[in-house]
Amino acid sequence: MKFYVTRHGQTAWNQQNIVCGITDISLDETGMQQARETAERLRDIHLDRVICSPLLRARQTAELICQGREIPFSVDKRVREQNYGIYEGASRFDSGFLENKKMFAVRYPGGESQMSTARRVYEFLEDTARKYPGESVLVVCHGGVCRVIESYFHDMTNEEFFQFSMGNCEVREYDLDLPQGEEAETW
Repeated sequence: MKFYVTRHGQTAWNQQNIVCGITDISLDETGMQQARETAERLRDIHLDRVICSPLLRARQTAELICQGREIPFSVDKRVREQNYGIYEGASRFDSGFLENKKMFAVRYPGGESQMSTARRVYEFLEDTARKYPGESVLVVCHGGVCRVIESYFHDMTNEEFFQFSMGNCEVREYDLDLPQGEEAETW
């Protein structure tokens, strides 16, 4: 199975370096243009389906990418952004936010941990690979989810994980083939 993964287009909060996890805001004009440009870059790539986060910025990006194409489209809450709790709406450079971001097993106050986010995203990847073997799927999600997806496919040190970032509407490609009828090995 082939996964194409993209982060949603730019929002006003992205432009202003504000933490935006589960806060549901829309794309700005630049974000809409980025999504249209991504649609053009993906025009000649066969996609069997598009799965996106339920958050507005991801849905808008997916809709713009799918415009003019007949591609099955669905929403999966497991690829919504991480809940950053009390840091929703704070500066991305807030020292408390940055410290918490390095503590993978600690929940953001009022939010969720990196590990709980990884659990739901890893489950999504494996469920999707089992459900749609051999298909090409575009996943439209968020920066934190993109970081987790990258860690699923490539070993990363803690520092590499902390530093990893995908640009708005950047697209990455991954392959995942689980043996039919088998679960991924978990502990």
